[in-house]
Amino acid sequence: MIDFWESIADNSIMLKRRIQKDIIKSLKQFPAVGLVGPRQAGKTTLAKMITDKLDKPVIYLDLENPQDLQKLDDAQLYLQQFQNHLIILDEAQRKPELFPLLRSMIDQDRKPGRFMILGSASPSLKRQASESLAGRIAYHELSPFTLDEIADGKDNFNKLWLRGGYPDSYLADSDESSTAWVQNFIQTHLERDLPVLGVRVPATTLFRFWTMAAHCNGQLWNASRLAESLGVDSKTSRRYLDILEDTFMIRQLQPFFGNVKKRLVKSPKVYIRDTGLLHTMLKIYSYDDLSANPILGVSWEGFCLEQIIALKPSRYDAYFYRTQSAAAAEIDLVLTRGLKVEIAIEIKYSLTPKLTKSSTNAINEVAPLKTWIVYPGEESYPIKKDIWTLPVSQLPRIFE
Repeated sequence: MIDFWESIADNSIMLKRRIQKDIIKSLKQFPAVGLVGPRQAGKTTLAKMITDKLDKPVIYLDLENPQDLQKLDDAQLYLQQFQNHLIILDEAQRKPELFPLLRSMIDQDRKPGRFMILGSASPSLKRQASESLAGRIAYHELSPFTLDEIADGKDNFNKLWLRGGYPDSYLADSDESSTAWVQNFIQTHLERDLPVLGVRVPATTLFRFWTMAAHCNGQLWNASRLAESLGVDSKTSRRYLDILEDTFMIRQLQPFFGNVKKRLVKSPKVYIRDTGLLHTMLKIYSYDDLSANPILGVSWEGFCLEQIIALKPSRYDAYFYRTQSAAAAEIDLVLTRGLKVEIAIEIKYSLTPKLTKSSTNAINEVAPLKTWIVYPGEESYPIKKDIWTLPVSQLPRIFE
């Protein structure tokens, strides 16, 4: 056990993760806790940080390790030895036949904190678990580092935006080392991780698609345009997008349809979730490169969007709003409860942010309780009634 935990304690700093307390709370309430998120986001390290705070022994099994996998040849016999332990199953989607057994074991002894299930393919893991563990499992998603998890300061902020939040990228000793790590991560994801998950698409084809998606970051999804560029049909292009979304590489932000009287855009907007991946794929290797690149504004938009969604309580759903009419109405993000827009957010890369006519139209149409204009300044001040600017460093105020 000690050897395993020492092996994951690399030379990086163990930064406290925002969802740590929530996971500990769930372990005290639910028999099983699921922790999903992209590879290399720090799920295993976070498990270490959590188990250090628990007053019970821990067994860790990596289902990509042949030795650990062999232990589960007779899974019931092996796992029954550890009824008083927390059993961590890493990359659990690799062995879906385990889930009915876990349900049976939980139902025989329904005490909290028996299993922690880690996975890097959210839909497949949730589908497998939901069929067997409904009512027995609580899910949490771990994103790469977010602003509230790093030290305050403009240099750290710019570093997080440029390099992205993957721990090994953000904590690298130079921008060059960070870029090299991200390039290796992309290659490994395409050539090893996806085939392990059963994806049978050539790595070069998926890399071309991923790069095209990076060039379209923050734009409405146009399946036919990307399909034509790749020489495939729209259905195949859609499948490629779903593969990258399922493994947390891409986010599809859906449009809000609360106002049925309007002609609304129906296509999602597509973002590369981590700006370090986005910048590396677009050959942006330094902050000076980023500042001079036309992608600057949409990179900032995607960066702020991910920060906000990571902070978002589960009671809110996130969408964008955009009409197709001549009197266009558009706003970057709306946070809803049911069909009611409670919060509207416009994202601007400007020290003197202003609402455009289209965003003003959108605010009038969706009638949020409050509107925030997120920007890279340092002061929050009102623009109109219930419309305030908000420095990116103060994003938690959105949900206060």
